[in-house]
Amino acid sequence: MARKFFVGGNFKMNGTIESVKSIVKNLNDAKLDSNVDVVIAPPALYLLLVREHLKPGLEVAAQNVFDKPNGAYTGEISVSQLKDSNINWTILGHSERRTILGESDEVVASKTKVATEGGIGVIWCCGESLEERESGKTISVIEKQLAAVSAKIGDWSKVVIAYEPIWAIGTGKVATVQQAQEVHASIRSWLKANVSEDVAKQTRILYGGSVNGKNCKELAKEEDIDGFLVGGASLKPEFVDIINAN
Repeated sequence: MARKFFVGGNFKMNGTIESVKSIVKNLNDAKLDSNVDVVIAPPALYLLLVREHLKPGLEVAAQNVFDKPNGAYTGEISVSQLKDSNINWTILGHSERRTILGESDEVVASKTKVATEGGIGVIWCCGESLEERESGKTISVIEKQLAAVSAKIGDWSKVVIAYEPIWAIGTGKVATVQQAQEVHASIRSWLKANVSEDVAKQTRILYGGSVNGKNCKELAKEEDIDGFLVGGASLKPEFVDIINAN
């Protein structure tokens, strides 16, 4: 069975009530490919605003979730609170949270376990720095990240993997189509060898490094690229073109 194309939009710490409403209206009014799963991740403050205005069939993701059910964890959001708000996805392990906020592979894995077991879909991010790529460590870095999450979860059905070369996020640099496909194929091979052949076949692997309206169609043609996790371009009208790239 073919893997369904998946496009996520990560607004990061951007937007106002007015601009977020405008993005939602643009998506609601657009003719979107019905064979694509679309999930957008506004800042936490606007999650309910988006969910209330976004048309049915399009999903909403938090940009993070905590790995405790509730309690004295100032500033955090729980899985049950997302579920209560009809927010069915979260992004975890984004490079900005790993590098700027110091989240380790183990912390990301713990959050992924709690989210998936609580019924939330996870866009789980992995990727390497420019220094790691230039020293030939890309695959070993990603395999270490995969191993950490694999040790914590048993059910991969709620996980979508997003490969994000850190050196290509927000820099305008983009991995070549061949570089992206090579890493995606390596991730799928790792899943086959270390999890199962079925998980390797069924898990969607997204590319997330400066995807835009110009490069999305070429990337979408690759065998192991099953969609995109889009940053800056998800705030622009071209996001519709990216959703319809497949």
